[in-house]
This record gives sequence, C-alpha cells and structure tokens, in this order.
Amino acid sequence: MTLEGGRVAADAPAMKSGVAGGKGGAKAPQVMVRSEFADLVKWAGAIKTNKNGEAEIEIEYPDNLTTWKVKVWALGKGTRVGEGSAEVITSKDLIVRLQAPRFFVETDEVVLSAIVHNYRKDAKEVEVTLELEGGALEAIGATEAKVVISGGGEQRVDWRAVARKEGDVTIRMKAVAHGGGRVLDADDESDAMEMVFPVYVHGMLRTESWSRALLREKDSVSVEFEVPKDRRPGQSRLEIRYSPTVAGAMVDSLPYLAAYPHSSTEHTVNRFVPAVITQRLLRDMQVDLAEVRNKRVNLNPQELGDAQKRASQWRVWKDNPVWSLEEVDTMVRKGIKRLREMRNSDGGWGWFSAFGARSYPHTTAVVVHGLTVAKANGASVPDELLNGGVEWLKRYEQGQVEMVRSWKMRKKKTKQRADALDALVRKVLGMAGINEKEMLGFLKRDRVKLPVYAKCLLGLELHRTGDLKERDGVIRNIEQFLKEDRENQTAWLDLGNGGYWWRWYGSEFEAHAFYLKLLAVAKPRSSQASGLAKYLVNNRKHATSWKSTRDTAYCVEALADYLRASGEDSPEMEVEVLLDGKSVKTVKISKENLFSYDGVVMVAGDVLGTGKHKVELRRAGKGSLYVNVYLTLFSKETFLKKAGLEVKLDRAYYKLVPVKAVEDVAGSRGQALRQRREKYQRRKIEQGEELISGDLIEVELSIESKNDYSYLVFEDWKAAGFEAVEQRSGHGGGGLSSFVEYRDEKVSMYVRSLPRGRQNLSYRLRAEIPGTFSALPARAEAMYAPELKGNSDEMKVSVGEGKR
Repeated sequence: MTLEGGRVAADAPAMKSGVAGGKGGAKAPQVMVRSEFADLVKWAGAIKTNKNGEAEIEIEYPDNLTTWKVKVWALGKGTRVGEGSAEVITSKDLIVRLQAPRFFVETDEVVLSAIVHNYRKDAKEVEVTLELEGGALEAIGATEAKVVISGGGEQRVDWRAVARKEGDVTIRMKAVAHGGGRVLDADDESDAMEMVFPVYVHGMLRTESWSRALLREKDSVSVEFEVPKDRRPGQSRLEIRYSPTVAGAMVDSLPYLAAYPHSSTEHTVNRFVPAVITQRLLRDMQVDLAEVRNKRVNLNPQELGDAQKRASQWRVWKDNPVWSLEEVDTMVRKGIKRLREMRNSDGGWGWFSAFGARSYPHTTAVVVHGLTVAKANGASVPDELLNGGVEWLKRYEQGQVEMVRSWKMRKKKTKQRADALDALVRKVLGMAGINEKEMLGFLKRDRVKLPVYAKCLLGLELHRTGDLKERDGVIRNIEQFLKEDRENQTAWLDLGNGGYWWRWYGSEFEAHAFYLKLLAVAKPRSSQASGLAKYLVNNRKHATSWKSTRDTAYCVEALADYLRASGEDSPEMEVEVLLDGKSVKTVKISKENLFSYDGVVMVAGDVLGTGKHKVELRRAGKGSLYVNVYLTLFSKETFLKKAGLEVKLDRAYYKLVPVKAVEDVAGSRGQALRQRREKYQRRKIEQGEELISGDLIEVELSIESKNDYSYLVFEDWKAAGFEAVEQRSGHGGGGLSSFVEYRDEKVSMYVRSLPRGRQNLSYRLRAEIPGTFSALPARAEAMYAPELKGNSDEMKVSVGEGKR
C-alpha cells in the first residue's frame, strides 16, 4: 500500500464467534462478536526499507469499525526526509452500536440501546438481541426485537434494565439480517458488539464525627447516634478519644523551632525561648522529660491514626536537645552569645547583624520580650544584655510620646495617635517593670483605632497595672470580633485585617496567641479560653507548628500560660467510658501519667449492633476533658445522608436554561456592534426530578470549612448516564481548585489551600442516557489528615427521552 493521502477499504477484523438463532430449522448463522477496542493500533519506530525504498508493516486491526489514520515518517541519507499519510476504513454492511452508561450503581434503572445501521441499498428485516452476563444487570421485559431498516438507514432498539447487585456486567448486542425467506451469510449480514461495565454498590464508607468538651459545669457528656440496618458490619467501627487538654500538643512544635535553619535575630531568640518555657512547665508538673521524649499519647483527641505509628514518627526527634536540661542550657548559652554578637552599639537589634545595620523597635521588642520570658522561666540571661534592650526601647517610647504630644503643635516629627507598635513596646517595657503613664493614656484614648492584635497587648498591660475596669472594657471591645462554634467547641477572632495582613500586627496567629494570654489572666476557665486554645491547636499549618517561627513561639507561650491558669496542667480525675449504659473502660488521669495514659476506646463492628446507641463519658475529680467520637461505617441505606464536622459538603444540581443575550462590543474599526453571547439561567433541580436527554447541568459543591486546611480532594460521583462537558483533566486555571481529573464515574478536584468559611466548586454535566439514577454522595477528604472527612447527600435524578 502506497501512502498518498487516499482511503483504503479493509475487511473487518477477525472476531470471536457467538451463536444467533435461525428460522425454520435452517442452520444458524455464526455471529462474530466485536469486543476488542482500541484507539492506537501500532507504533513501529525502527523500520528499514528494502533497496526499492519499500517496507511492509503487518497491522492487526482491533474490533473498531471506523476510519483509521496511518502516518509514516522517513529519514534517508544526508538530509533527505519525507512523510505520508492515508486512511483505512474498517467496515461491514450491517453494524450494531452499543449505547450504555460508562458504569451503573445498584438500583439504577437504565435504557440500553442498540443502534443498527444498514449500509446495503435494499431494506432488511433485522433481529436484534440483548444478552447480559454476570448477574449484576437484569433486563426488564423481552430481550429480542425485529425491525425493518431501509437501505442506508438506521434504527434504534431500546431495552430497560435494572442494576441488581455490585459486580461486572457483560452487555452483548447482536443484529442478524433476514430477507427473502432465507438466512443470509452471517459474516456479511450480521454484527455483534460486547463491552464490560462495572456496577458499583449503592453505598459508601462514611465517618460521622462529634466533638464535646467537659468543662467544670458538668461531670458527664454524651453522644447519641444510630447505626443503620443496611450496612457492611465488618466495616463498622466506633472510636472514642479523650484528653484532659489540647494545649499539651504544644510540645510537638519544639523540634521545628530548634531545627530551624536560619539565624536572624528573631529566629535566634525563638529557637531557645519556647524550649525554656515548655521545659519549665513540664518540670513544674513533675513530668519526666524522658517520658515526653518517648511520647506515647497524642494529647489532641481530634487526630486519628495508629498511636504507635504516630509515636514512632514523633521519635524521629528523640535526639533533639529540648529533652535534656543540659542541652537546653547549652541552647540558651549559644543563643545569648549570638544575640550579644548581633546587638548594635546603641543596645538595640536589627533583623541581621552587619556593617551599617541599625536597630528597629519591633525587632528589639521581640528580643527583649523573649529574653524577659526566658529569664522568668529560669534561664540564665545577663542583665546587661536585657537592660541594654530595655533602655533602647525606653528612648524609643519617649520619642513617640513627644511626637503624639506635639501633634496639635504641627511640628515636623509628629503623629496623631498611638499605634500598634507603641502598644507592643509598652507591653514589653511593662514586662520589665517600666511604667509610662502618658503613653498608656494615649493608647487607652486611641484604642478604637488600634488593630485587634494591639488591643490584646493593651489589655495585658492594663492587667499588669491593675486597671481591671479598663482591661475589661478592652476585652469587651475585642469580643465584637469573637466567633464561637459550639459544634466543635472552638473560638476565634474574625480579625478583618485584609488591609494590613502582611504587617506584623496583621498576623492571625500572633493576635490569637496574645488574646489567649489575655484570657488566661482575665477569664482562664471560660469557654472562650478553652475554645481559643483548641482553635490554635487545630490550625497548626505544618502539623506541629504554625506559619512562622515567631507566631509558633508566641502560640507555645500562650498555650503554656493557659495550661497554668486553667489548671489543665494538673488534672486529677477518673474517666469512665460507657456504651449504652455499660462501662467499657475506666482510666485514671493525672499529671504523672499525662503522656502515657490510654485515651482511646475502639468498638468493632460485630459488637456495634443495629439501632440507637449512646456513648457517655463520666468524670470524677478535677480538670477538663476534651472528647471526640468517630463512627465509621459502610452504609447501604436507601438514601445516603451527608456527614461531616470540620468540613461539611452540600451538593446541588442546576439546570442551565439558555436565554437570549446581546452586548455592545467594539468592531475592528472601533464601531459599535451588537454581539450575541452565551448566557444561562440557573434553576435548581430537586431530588427525583426528571430531566430530558440533552439538558445541560451545573453541579455545585458548597464547602463549609471551620478552619484553614491544605491539600484536600473533593470527589463528586456522577450519576450514570451523565457525561462531563469538559473532558480533559488538568489544572483548573485559577479559583479554589488547583487540579481536576475527569474520570468515568467521578470528577476529582484537588484543592491546595482551603480557607475557613464557605467556598464553592462547580463543573458541568450533560444528561445523555435515559433512566433513573443515583449519584452517590460527593466526598471531601484531607489527603494527609485521615480525620478530616465529609460527604454530601446522594442525589436521585431521572432522565427522560428527548426529541428524536
């Protein structure tokens, strides 16, 4: 065959045989079944021609009856190159095309179609047969039909079928032509096609989550739930986790700080100060540091996973110096030495130490704050180093007082009001015992203009000076930004700092840390304080730390203050766990076994029977108790309901109805032109509503997240008979979704960063094959945090026949 851009007809490929019945005792024709389909037939990359420049390539075509494109590229001696192409058509006079969804779900009722083409000139009577193998799909009614197809025409034959059970189904459709009272040659006048399709179970593995906090008002807390009858018992599991504190998880962040590779002034001070704070706290609790080093208990009850595996991962840091008194002392000495070397001649600090460096108030305040805290927790800090920084800040503050005082005099160096940096410097100098009534007065006067972070600093300074009335006024002012979630017992500040988020006083976690420090001195046993501590632990950006070394250090400091003030550092209680009124575990928790007690109860599926259940935890003694309950089961209920705690998912289907729309645009010469544009009106589709084949549908996933999360996947399971409008997977091109995969049965949307609040994801489907379908629930899952899961309700939808 010479490739010259022409078309070549080829015989239909060899296929496996089947049997179709004949008439009047005549011998049944043998129907060849097409079942092997492919998009690419052959690639040959090392073919040599003979002396005439010819080569033969043997090609075995698959069972597709279609037009094949053949392309050849040739390289000769020197720079001689060439290419050629041709088309090869594989065809038959009678062709049957199988039309079915890509998959099925149990209980789906679907229309299966055979489209039969007669390429002969004369009309043919054709017997069309449906065969189903595997038992997963069952035909409704007769499976044979006879139709007359005109020459060059086609005819569609429909059957209804229902998906009975999970598994694979082989769908085979045959067409045999009869005419003139005789059985025709089956190779020329018959065709058959078969394909294998999956039938998915009508069910899903889902996790229902509950969070409870047992503070001082009550001595017991409970969770009630119901286990459905239609489920896989072997995949059911109840997991109960409890802890006397979530703040103890601050220990996890110390390796990150100690191993941080950079050595700026801020990194240097925050490398050792949090370790000093934590070590002093643990020593006050009389906890053996070696026990912490070999940590066996996860003090965050919200985290799932194997405790031993988490422990082994945590021991990667076992050689870190924070677990040794001597090593921490060494860290302090090295840090002090480094800070002394980085100090400028005027007693302050800049970001790095080098020729021409100058001191900055924020950096100096961060260093003086860290040294003051370290000294208060027993570290050996030279007075001359600390006092030099204090004196620098005093001079700075005096200059700022003069500038505010001179505002009305319109001097060259002046400012209208006290600002966030003044609040930070005042707070740090207050820790050193230095008072400045005039600056404090300016801050009180101007507090409405201060960002929330600075308000927290002002509140702490007012508490130190004993001005509790003014302190409480500042707290009330901050509380207008406070949000509380009773479902997961967290509290946080809605900062509204979009205009200055990049500045130091726009840091979300630093602001929350200092608000927790303020609550620790003003309302340590309040639900707001415990909720804020839980929020901080939940929102660690890197599993064990926050966004930066500075906010991580401040969060560690704040959690330590909260532990001491709330009494969560010294629990003394007995916890009894009951299931349906029967005791399943009793555990004593004290500061001595805080890192080794057994805080998990697991109940297997065979014990967890069908019906309503109640989990109750009773506390005897003192201390708080944080509880998380997880029920994981494979539900096969008739209607699968949504579930989720930290991430919730709703799914809605909208029919897109075209509307006429025009707009004025500029032409090539600048003239005004009226141009039509594509526009749709959205109409929400209710459960069980019937659509028409060809309808355009928009699927919208509405995501409600209680925190900021990273690396999630949202999988939306399609209804059988619907096809995604967009076919090519790839990056989403902006918005929330960073990568999208369009698969046969679902659309997977990968999200790198999910902010707190409500967000939406959407894509479009087209209704194609008639039937009644179940779209299994959409699912949300954090790819590296197994406890973060959620799912939507399922969607029942029907597709009716469109106009032919």
